[in-house]
Amino acid sequence: MKRLISLAGAALVATATWAPLPAHAAGVVVLDEGFGSVASLSDWAQINRSTPPGTSWFQGNTDIFPAQSGAANSYAGANYLSAANGLGMVDNWLITPTLTLNGLTTLSFFTNRDSEPGFFDQLEVRFSYGSGTSADGFDTLLLTIGGDASFPAQWAQWTTSLDVQGEGRFAFRYLGDAATLDYIGLDTVRVVTAVPEPSTYLMLLAGLGAVGASARRLRKGAQAPCSD
Repeated sequence: MKRLISLAGAALVATATWAPLPAHAAGVVVLDEGFGSVASLSDWAQINRSTPPGTSWFQGNTDIFPAQSGAANSYAGANYLSAANGLGMVDNWLITPTLTLNGLTTLSFFTNRDSEPGFFDQLEVRFSYGSGTSADGFDTLLLTIGGDASFPAQWAQWTTSLDVQGEGRFAFRYLGDAATLDYIGLDTVRVVTAVPEPSTYLMLLAGLGAVGASARRLRKGAQAPCSD
């Protein structure tokens, strides 16, 4: 029984100590991507639903503009060739890894477009619960940049927040008639979520208490006098 109590206490400690500590009270960074290598993105999904499909998101083209930060080409780019030969309807998705979120969550990123006039680039930012990549799952529209509205022809930061508990993914969707699109860039994608609830730390205290109680019982057992 003593052995069981000790193991249970140790398990509680192990579970709780994996959680972020109060020093991160401003939030926990669960994603920080600067696109040093778009081809090597870990756990991101690229899905080109354009008709007909052309190129997916690619490494930034420094001949058009340099990155917002880091190496000159360290950003993700998309253009009218998302539809084959630049003819058709563009629907090109770049989807974050599955993230574990804990309440109030903030997504921030920088985007830019080619300054050539006469085009109407459009970028949507969407959210889906769970780990799926089906377009139907991304039914929460957080931002629309460009289209009929202005899309800044310089790096500009955008921020959006939502309250979500559990797993989810964000998606960047480049879309529109290829004839009206030109070129955009995406850089410095960052997701910050709230720290765990105080109950996580109560688990830690409970685990420490169980381990301490077990140790005291073991010491008392070792010191007890032997009976004849």
